[in-house]
Amino acid sequence: MFLDTIAGWFSMDMGIDLGTCNTLVCVRGKGIVLNEPSVVAVRKGTNIVLNGGNAVGDVAREMLGKTPGSISAIRPLKDGVITDFEITEKMLGYFIRKVHGRGNLIRPRVVIAVPSGITAVERRAVIDSAERAGARKVFLVDEPLAAGIGAGLPITEPTASMIVDMGGGTTEVAIMSLADIACCQSIRVGGDDFDEAIINHLKKTYNLLIGEPRAEKVKIQIGSAAPLEEELTMEVSGRDTITGLPRKITITSEEIREAFQEPVSAIIDAVSKTLEKAEPELAADLIDNGMHICGGTSLLRGIDKVLANSTGLRVERVEDPLSAVALGTSVFLENLEIWKETMDHDQHTWE
Repeated sequence: MFLDTIAGWFSMDMGIDLGTCNTLVCVRGKGIVLNEPSVVAVRKGTNIVLNGGNAVGDVAREMLGKTPGSISAIRPLKDGVITDFEITEKMLGYFIRKVHGRGNLIRPRVVIAVPSGITAVERRAVIDSAERAGARKVFLVDEPLAAGIGAGLPITEPTASMIVDMGGGTTEVAIMSLADIACCQSIRVGGDDFDEAIINHLKKTYNLLIGEPRAEKVKIQIGSAAPLEEELTMEVSGRDTITGLPRKITITSEEIREAFQEPVSAIIDAVSKTLEKAEPELAADLIDNGMHICGGTSLLRGIDKVLANSTGLRVERVEDPLSAVALGTSVFLENLEIWKETMDHDQHTWE
């Protein structure tokens, strides 16, 4: 224990929000020092990362959907869990080296936020990947707990705090009190599903094929979950599925909102189920405390209104919705001994 404390003085310990779409790294006293896409470019048919192992993150993201036959741009996480262990290990190793630097001889301790609904096997996979990527010691924290800490909610107090963390691959809904999760719901629905809904809509309605990056642009520019005061339009280019030729069309925010019905309904359903499981006293607290939302999908226009209308609760977007989980891992790291004591009953988190 004493040696680990000494090592902690000389290593750059870090908190990581290992997301389906983006990975954020937070360092104690420095805040967020890295925010890059969770993408790796490899030579097709191999696990050899291009550019001498450096085609990761921003560099690889630029290649998505535009690679020649000899190159693959891979997202090694889907629905918040690892689907390609070797590529995840290489990606984590690249990010850890980039932040930690090669001059620092002592390997860092790492806190990683993971979806609350993943299995023990999936948790073990995250730990193994991080250790092989260069971490001295790995701690896992559930994403909604990290989000609550990062958002500054009073989760250690005897009152209910509710967070809805809508990421790229998962949506985490949790009601917390006394530094623990009282009840939660984790569904594998997130920003990726909204992108997929746009792709499917354009293919079905207009015979137009577009890639994920362009679908994400549509979502950001004209996407909404509730009617807008002034509806929007946007031109979209893609490949005609019948002629095979490039084509441009104009789409509206109304039709995109219609395409979003399924993922929006899934999120509302997860929120409702979590509220139904809450103890009466915690549910009563939420009348005053309301619900807080974070994650990239929380930026979708009108998602707060839809949740407020379906639950009757006040809905607030946290101050820094994209960084809440990463900031929470950093605070968690700073107070590791306190959190370990509080959560000793949850042994699988501390393997």
